[in-house]
This record gives sequence, structure tokens and C-alpha cells, in this order.
Amino acid sequence: DLAAAGRDYLAQHPDVITAQAKKIKPEQLATLIYTSGTTGRPKGVRLTHRAWVYEGEAIRAQDILNEDDLQFLWLPLAHSFGKVLMSTQMACGFATAVDGRVDKIIENLGIVKPTFMGAVPRLFEKVYAGVNAQVAADGGAKAKIASWAFGVGKKYRDAELANGKAPGGMLGAQFGLADKLVFSKVRDRLGGQVRMFISGSAALSPDVAEWFNIVGMPILEGYGLTETSAATAIVRPDNIKFGTVGEAVPGTEVKIAEDGEILVKGPGVMRGYHNKPEATAEVFVGDGYFATGDIGEIDALGRIKITDRKKDLVKTSGGKYIAPSAIESQFKAICGVAGQMVVHANNRKFASALISLDPDAAAAWAKERGKPTDVASLSKDPDMIAYIGASVDELNSKLNKWETIKKFEILDTEFSVDSGELTPSLKVKRKVVEEKYKGLLDSLYA
Repeated sequence: DLAAAGRDYLAQHPDVITAQAKKIKPEQLATLIYTSGTTGRPKGVRLTHRAWVYEGEAIRAQDILNEDDLQFLWLPLAHSFGKVLMSTQMACGFATAVDGRVDKIIENLGIVKPTFMGAVPRLFEKVYAGVNAQVAADGGAKAKIASWAFGVGKKYRDAELANGKAPGGMLGAQFGLADKLVFSKVRDRLGGQVRMFISGSAALSPDVAEWFNIVGMPILEGYGLTETSAATAIVRPDNIKFGTVGEAVPGTEVKIAEDGEILVKGPGVMRGYHNKPEATAEVFVGDGYFATGDIGEIDALGRIKITDRKKDLVKTSGGKYIAPSAIESQFKAICGVAGQMVVHANNRKFASALISLDPDAAAAWAKERGKPTDVASLSKDPDMIAYIGASVDELNSKLNKWETIKKFEILDTEFSVDSGELTPSLKVKRKVVEEKYKGLLDSLYA
């Protein structure tokens, strides 16, 4: 009935859409998006029509995507990352398949066969862990072939990045065989047509990024906040450096303050926080730059590297600062069965961690060893505890002494959006987790 009424109205008023569109001015409010509130109370971010149009055009100008692409979009459409992908679609003209069921993403990639997808690091970590766990479970010849293939793949991709062209000769021939035996099968599992992924919303492990690049589905990591309409910078395929988030998009200025904080200025930056003039004044510094709260650096080629998050830094009772998110990102690339790690150290004598298991990867690990596959049982299993412990030891070998994880606890359930521990974009709500598991955390320091 609604559709019929619309058709009738349009028949009688054929110019109504054009007339309404002309009433919208670039500086009018388009969206009021609330920040995720991972570490504090969410704030309403005021973004204009001009900001969203600019974001789409700035990404289109990168020549990364075109009208022949097919996007798979699962991100919440109320999330800034989801919205910037919609803006990009309108600017570039490609088609999009939308399905927000997170548990159906891998299955639906095989059905839709998209050429690209935007996602958060947690999804890439799950694919990375899942494939590696399956290889380990297969064992024998399959595991040896996979190990050989990724060894060859790393040499090939390193040479490709260094020289700007695909290697030939013996290495090229070996890579062709590795691709046929291993990498093509991974790509087929994700639809077989993916040219690239785009990662945002949180830091992506360089190891995970390199793994996907070896397989032939490079992840172009982007950087931005809700306050900057999501896309401040993005990695270009011809300027990849693992561990960076690329260059600023055209029209956006990025510089580093004296204390290392990343400052951003451009059409995508918010007008301010809704009904919070004092909070707005706090984040805008000289000459209209927005202070992101992220610490970083910019290399000679303009590529931005995020090193810390100012608000996420915690201080031990001994006065040492720790960046939990950086430690957590490293661990998930090391431990194939981990779901999430939450590092806790604020006003404590040392750093401890809560670790959840990835149900799929943990089940594959358990099946290989003839153990019960449910997470609750595995969280108490001595072999699993030893396996996690070995991964923590490996992590600690890469950290400063004061950052090392002295104690950890494996949780008997996975964090979820429904339980309030994760945001809709799968980021951990640190305060919620620390409050929920306060008793358990306290026991680690007893």
C-alpha cells in the first residue's frame, strides 16, 4: 500500500524528488552518529551532507574501486564505516549486496561472490585462525604443502612489493604452483572473486595483513574516526606497507602534534558533538584541526602509522604506561585459537589478561586431539591452558618487561554483541568487560 501510494504521488508530482533534493544544503546535518563508547560515555557526532559526499568522492579519486565492482556490506548502516561505504557506492556506482548477519558472512561470500568487502580486524582474524587451525588439523602432507606454499608466497610478495612487479623465473613458477595448490582454495572459500578487502574501525595485525596479501586478497587498511566520517586515510595497492594505514585521502590534511598526537583537518571532520560545546572545544586545536586522540607518525611517503591510543593508555602502579590494544593485536596474530584478549593493568602491579577462545578455531584444535569441542570444557583443559600459555610466552618475548602478561585467565564463553561486551562493529567494550569480570581480575592480583 505504501509503495502504491508513492507511485500515485509521483505520478501527480513528478518533480517532487528533485524539489526536495534542492532544499538540502551541503552544511545541513545529515547524520547524528554516536561514538561506540568502548572506553567512555558515547557522544553524538554531527556530520553534514557535505562530509559524506566528500568522503565518497575522495575514495573514488583513489581509483581503487569502480562501477564494475560488487560489494558485500554487512557492517551496521548506522556505523560510520558502513555509511562511508554507502557514500563510496553512490560516488563510484557499483552494486552492493547487504546482509548484516555476522554468522553468515563466510557462507554468503561464497554465494554473492563479491569483488570487495569492508570489515573489521576481528573478521580477518577469524578467517586467518580458522584456515591455520584446519591446516594443523589436517596434518601430514597437507600441512607440509601449506607450509611450503606460504614460505614461497612470502618471498614472492616481498619481491613484488620491493620491485613493483611480479617476479618471474623459478620463484614465479613456484608461486604459480603454490597458488594452484593452496591459495586459490582459500580464495574460493571466500567467493573466488575478491580483489581486495578494506579494514577499519580498529588496528589490524601486520601478520594478518601479510597473510591475506600472500593469498592474493590484499587488505587495504584504512583509518578514521566517527568524528572524521570514517575515512581519513587508506592504503593504496601500489604503496602497501604492513603496519601502516596508508595516506590521507585527497582534500584531508594530517599532521603530528608535538606530543605525537594525530591531528586531522578537512571536509569530513564533524561540526561538533551534539549539545556538548565544552567537549567540542576540547578536541579542536589551532587552525581548526581535530585532535584524534591517537598517537602516530608519518613516513617519507606520507603513510601513517598508529602507535598508541592516548585514551587507551593505562598506567601500572609502578608508573609505567601500557597500550593494551597494541598488545592485544599482536596476541591474536600469534595464538590461533584466541577470540579476544583484554589486557588489564591500570593501577596494578603488573599486566594481566582475560582471553576468550574462538569457537571454530578452538573446536578444530580440540577435534585434532580427540577432546570435547565446546568452549566451556576447553577453557579448563590443561593442554589448552598450556597452549595459550606458550602463546603468551611468545607474545611476552616481543614486549618490554613492564608490558609482559604475568597472569591470564581463559574465559568459558565468547564475548558478544548481545551480552554488551562488543560493539556492533565487534570492538571490545573495555569498561563493560572489566566491570563484568572484576572479581576474576581481582583474583589474578591476590
